[in-house]
Amino acid sequence: MAKIEHIANLDDPRVAGYRGLRDGALKAREGLFVAEGRLVVRLLIEGSRFEARSVLVSEVALSSIADALGDGPGELAVYVAAQGVMDDVVGFAMHRGCVALGERGEVWNAREVLEGEAKDARLIAVAHDLTNHDNVGGVFRNAAAFGAGAVLITERCCDPLYRKAIRVSMGHALRVPFGVVEEGVAGVEMLRAMGWRTVALTPGADARVIGDVVSMVVQDERVAVYVGTEGEGLPGDVLRACDERVRIGMADGVDSLNAATASGIALHRFAEAMAAV
Repeated sequence: MAKIEHIANLDDPRVAGYRGLRDGALKAREGLFVAEGRLVVRLLIEGSRFEARSVLVSEVALSSIADALGDGPGELAVYVAAQGVMDDVVGFAMHRGCVALGERGEVWNAREVLEGEAKDARLIAVAHDLTNHDNVGGVFRNAAAFGAGAVLITERCCDPLYRKAIRVSMGHALRVPFGVVEEGVAGVEMLRAMGWRTVALTPGADARVIGDVVSMVVQDERVAVYVGTEGEGLPGDVLRACDERVRIGMADGVDSLNAATASGIALHRFAEAMAAV
């Protein structure tokens, strides 16, 4: 059951961990991440593989998550403060009135994910060097929406557990399993060796139209959809190494889609095709 404690001022040592929330790198070094907003905090507590360390909530917001607090680990510390005190603690206006600290735990690699939580998956996304937290969060939200079993990220990808990425993902970065995959050809070859058909998204004119590729999906086939960085897209060696280079048809004068949008369209098309065979 939750352990409710009231906070009267910003200097209270019990909420020291909530200072400097804008510094995502600092929280990562402390082995923590920040979950912000009532929906996201609820997802962390109720259905995440991560453990919540504590919750800081305004008096108004407390009632909206009270039913979820009983599902927290052990005696989950829940700190309740007036909105003004809460804003002073975190250092900015916390309009949602609800934030939590979660334990990062161990960082999984791609093979651990694919042989573990995603062992039965037929569809995954691979975020290759994405440098925008909105797009990373969007990929996770799309993966959850279209039933992808995991998201693999390269070392240079944005942190999926940065608070903005979690918020954009609507909390699904805490639910969809993810692991680190090698960049470049090495990652593609590992996936192919494990039986995954690798599909690279690219606006290149020489790529196949996505409809032609999804129409060829066969029963029990497993597909890994690669999406590249916002500016340059996937590097040439990755495009050449993947089994398929796929483009999404667009109107004349539009050269590309952002990574989140492209991943959403592709995952939706492959999920539909898999459901039909």
